[in-house]
Amino acid sequence: MITNPYKNRRINIVTLGCAKNIYDSEILKSQLSDNSIQAVHNAEIKKNDVVVINTCGFINDAKEESIDSIVYYSEKKKKGEIKELFVIGCLSERYKDELKNEIPDVNEYFGVYELPEILNRFGVNYKKELIGQRPIPDSGHYSYLKISDGCDHKCSFCAIPLIKGKHISQNIEEIIVEAKNLVSKGVKEIILIGQDTTFYGLDKYGKRKLADLMLSLSEIKGLEWLRLQYTYPTNFPLEVLDVIASKANICNYIDIPFQHISDNMLSKMKRGINKKKTLELIKKIRSIIPNVKIRSTFIVGFPEETDEDFDELMDFIREVKFDRLGVFTYSHEEDTYAYKFEDDVTDEIKAERMNLLMAAQQKISLELNLNEVGKTLKVIIERKEGDIFVGRTEFDTPEVDNEVLISSEKELKIGCFYDVKITEAMEYELIGHL
Repeated sequence: MITNPYKNRRINIVTLGCAKNIYDSEILKSQLSDNSIQAVHNAEIKKNDVVVINTCGFINDAKEESIDSIVYYSEKKKKGEIKELFVIGCLSERYKDELKNEIPDVNEYFGVYELPEILNRFGVNYKKELIGQRPIPDSGHYSYLKISDGCDHKCSFCAIPLIKGKHISQNIEEIIVEAKNLVSKGVKEIILIGQDTTFYGLDKYGKRKLADLMLSLSEIKGLEWLRLQYTYPTNFPLEVLDVIASKANICNYIDIPFQHISDNMLSKMKRGINKKKTLELIKKIRSIIPNVKIRSTFIVGFPEETDEDFDELMDFIREVKFDRLGVFTYSHEEDTYAYKFEDDVTDEIKAERMNLLMAAQQKISLELNLNEVGKTLKVIIERKEGDIFVGRTEFDTPEVDNEVLISSEKELKIGCFYDVKITEAMEYELIGHL
């Protein structure tokens, strides 16, 4: 009788990149565990571990981090500190042949849609009946739920369609089953993710179904918070705003990357929207959901971005006053439409523009946070650091947005909700007590 050697080893999944990769790693872990193979996620490395690195290949910084990680574990394998090394995910999908040549000590490389092949390599089969069944996520109290993958947009700077392909929506029924399963295991917050969540359903049902999906999910008993991320401004389905406004357990929070505001840049970026429509959409979001917090991200240093383009973006940030904001410097990605342009904004200017935007946002964030002083907010506890409990409001995504710092003589439970009165505010933290 032939014994599967992987059933006597531990597979340690190391995840890099975005929340979508975390989701994929959890699915891999679930499939392995159900096939009686010990699998852990982002655990401390032990001798004889089989390491699987789930990589990111979106922009240069992410690619460098992934390559550094592959090299690091490749050296551990050479020294006999780990048994085997496998690489999966976006970087592997995009640069598989190059990686094989440059880092040959990896046992095997797999792309983003090769889960059955990965499992077969470990001597087990993909179990379709596990769709919707996932282990309790590492956080315990919140979980990402991927409703789609791929992207049909043609943004000139973005490599995602090259890596992930066209948009593919998951079945509503399977998403609801998965959400119910998570809530039954103690998950309090579900965060909807995808390359473009607002496109959800168009490919499968002939029309956008995000509003219907969110409405159905909001009816799940025991689901305290439902959060929406990775939306897209062009042709935003306005009915989603009505659903958010109508349901108490849907967070008054929207993550919507605008990337720029100059019509010159938006056109070159192929965003499918202009300044006028962007401002109209922001106005609609804030009018339909009065207490909404908007998170957005922007790119500086895109080819041919002038001082005037950047000044327009700065004025826009100061005028709109986003509640949460991130800034990236442009990454010149091969095979994208923008790659044909000269990357003519220097790294120094890119960094300077990013720092100027973030300095402006720091002041805005402090101003907005000061408005929260005196209010009592519902807070979920994330962790304890020394004598301080750290939590989040419905207006904050885990590990990305603001936090609430709470002093309490009473021991607060991780993953539980408390009413916290805000007494002080800093740029990115609120301070309060029960």
